[in-house]
Amino acid sequence: MLRSFSFKNSLPFTRVCSKSRAHSTLPGVSSSLGTLPTTQSPVVSKLSFFNSVTGDGSKIPTYRVLDGLGVPVEGAEVPEISEQFARRLYEKMQLLPTLDNILYNVQRQGKISFYITSYGEEAAVIGSAAALADDDEVLAQYRESGVLLWRGFTIDSIMAQCFGNHEDTSGKGRQMPVHFGSKQHHFHTISSPLATQIPQAAGVGFALKRDPGRSSKNVACVFFGEGAASEGDFHAGMLLASTLPTPTLFLARNNGFAISTPSSQQFYGDSLSARGPGYGIDTVRVDGNDILAVINAVTEARRRCLESGRAVMVEMMTYRVGHHSTSDDSFAYRGRQEVENKKKIDNPITRFRLFMESRGWWNETEEEELKSRLKQDVLKAFKRAETLKKPDLKELFTDVYAEEPWNIKEQREELAGLLKKYGQVWEPWRDELKSFDDEGKKLLD
Repeated sequence: MLRSFSFKNSLPFTRVCSKSRAHSTLPGVSSSLGTLPTTQSPVVSKLSFFNSVTGDGSKIPTYRVLDGLGVPVEGAEVPEISEQFARRLYEKMQLLPTLDNILYNVQRQGKISFYITSYGEEAAVIGSAAALADDDEVLAQYRESGVLLWRGFTIDSIMAQCFGNHEDTSGKGRQMPVHFGSKQHHFHTISSPLATQIPQAAGVGFALKRDPGRSSKNVACVFFGEGAASEGDFHAGMLLASTLPTPTLFLARNNGFAISTPSSQQFYGDSLSARGPGYGIDTVRVDGNDILAVINAVTEARRRCLESGRAVMVEMMTYRVGHHSTSDDSFAYRGRQEVENKKKIDNPITRFRLFMESRGWWNETEEEELKSRLKQDVLKAFKRAETLKKPDLKELFTDVYAEEPWNIKEQREELAGLLKKYGQVWEPWRDELKSFDDEGKKLLD
């Protein structure tokens, strides 16, 4: 079991100065000048500009527990996890690249239309999932399938969504691949437009706060990349969650690139963490390739969310080893050697494996057996998924509205009329209808 930490000294959360801060501690402050009517900011007589959220103008620190060789950093507090829990963490971390390798190649074969990998971000995703409650509401971006897998979403369910077959119970074949959703697992369906989930998460947090059964029990957790944080929706979500306030946990994956734009060209300030205090939000920057650091940071961030009922932000510093998606060639904007070096020097899976080996919890034989088993499991699910039919054709018109509006009814009736006229006499339509579970018959009922 994980232990609760206070992190008053060890974890560098950034706070906005409290109202009770003594005026006499600030240079140039005269207590006799007081404050202005609309603020608690002390009045000063000396002109002074600032460009840092740290007192001495230094960079915001990054919290770490394990070094690159899986050895605990001096002074770091290692969370109390059992061997069984560590093995579960490691298996889910290894499952992500196994899925990515196979589904990436499946897309290249033309069997699915699109795919996005999680290469290099396994610790950030699985570590966050492990620190959350399974019924916390999650609004994800593209690379958080690991949260679902941690909560019990099956490999078959992953394949069903990517192939859009009749076992895709959430999207029913109508979403792009990797746009997962699961009401059972409190995982809101992923949207394609960038950053839309951020203000939505603030709204979900507000709903949780107003729910007597879940207030002070659950948080709304939103994942996004540093590229999404360049969108206006990021600021709208931060402002809403901090001003109302709501128990919304902002988890930023700073993986270095927004599609083809490096983070150095996205912002000039001290990364995303510097923005948190501007909204009055407790903020921490953590080594996103260190799963134990991520677990500690997100556990404490969630505790603060629930205790205060306010938003908290965690910035996880990592590196996108893979291409942005199957529509991207990242070697057009970064060198191959840079990527290969990151795989070897700062691999989150390797780091945690070395930690487990140092405790006698893992060995080379178990490593080979795990990789072989996961590959077989994923290939079995893939081969099964590609043989299954699409959902009933009538599902094209369901679930969006509680009551069917006139325009959807009109479109449904128009398609039904075309099927009656051409469905069995025009060969392309006749062949395509066979791929649907009901062969289009239920639409004609």
